[in-house]
Amino acid sequence: MDLYIYYRVRSEHADALRAQAAAMQRCLSQEYGIVTGLKRRPEERDGRQTWMEIYQAVPDGFAAILERAAAQAGLARLIDGQRNTEYFLDVPTCA
Repeated sequence: MDLYIYYRVRSEHADALRAQAAAMQRCLSQEYGIVTGLKRRPEERDGRQTWMEIYQAVPDGFAAILERAAAQAGLARLIDGQRNTEYFLDVPTCA
């Protein structure tokens, strides 16, 4: 299962968020052997950017691990609003 988390960030906090989220993802990737990604929408709206963290093929219970890691990284102070979490499964393309 893949985990996608999106949220808004004030433009003035974008560089700090990038650094802290990337460091957090490096640690999680090394410890759990998962592939991570960090993206943002190309446009800004009202001085805010939309960012997305991606975690592929996560183990059971990873959402709780991620929440603890995000708290330790201090991401909440850089995010404007809440972190929204979505889960997706791979769909076989051949029968």
